[in-house]
Amino acid sequence: MVNRIHINGVDTAYRFDGPADGPVVLMSNSLMSNYDMWDWNVRALTDRYRVLRYDTRGHGRSSTPPGPYSIAMLGDDAAALLDALGVNAAHVVGLSMGGMVAQQLGARYPHKVLSLSICDSASEMPPRSLWDDRLAAAAKDGIGALVESTIKRWFTAPFIARAPHDIAKVRAFIEQTEAPGYMACAAAIRDMAQTTMLLKIKAPTLVMTGRQDPATTVDNAIVLNRMIDGSKLHLIDDAAHLSNIEQPAAFNSALRAFIDNVDDARMRSC
Repeated sequence: MVNRIHINGVDTAYRFDGPADGPVVLMSNSLMSNYDMWDWNVRALTDRYRVLRYDTRGHGRSSTPPGPYSIAMLGDDAAALLDALGVNAAHVVGLSMGGMVAQQLGARYPHKVLSLSICDSASEMPPRSLWDDRLAAAAKDGIGALVESTIKRWFTAPFIARAPHDIAKVRAFIEQTEAPGYMACAAAIRDMAQTTMLLKIKAPTLVMTGRQDPATTVDNAIVLNRMIDGSKLHLIDDAAHLSNIEQPAAFNSALRAFIDNVDDARMRSC
């Protein structure tokens, strides 16, 4: 069931799954997707956790206020959502753009974060020209101009060949994203510079990425791992950018083990 709440000038779509009294896991989506991108992962969590998914501004069922946006603004949205829903703190999971939002929460809202799982993400995304070219294509021809190149970047060729139903679902995410929302969020990613900010993160952190990710590479993950004190690095074989969809079993296993370990330690300390 889709719910909506007005926060920071955005009609934000969200949903809960799992037990009402479980610790909350907040999941933040990638660019050009919506909270359905977590359909491959939610069931691995909901026996114990209350999973909160939402659509980032400009995406999915949420509204698209005029830009410009910044990643800090998207982080403020996530924090405001937790406040509005009465969630004091959550295990935060974000992929790609969602992982950038997770970095903001960890650095700027540490009291709201039980743990961070930063997946297929980065703290900076140069070169600027790459994003300018994508923005120009979207402005001229709409999101349709980016669909095929995005699919090829998000998944390995063998997965594209063997999983047509998954690819069709992801293609729909992309095509349903409106150009203004994409452009405002893409410009925020282009302008992002968060590497130094990572030094402020003190929450238990898992950095996870697909070994074949060409968008946010293993090198990007190593930067996150080295800059976030005490973080753990986990690489997923045979996966590109949306590792949670291409290798859900491996992704879910690593994510669940990490969150369980943190939550068990939290419960022992209570």
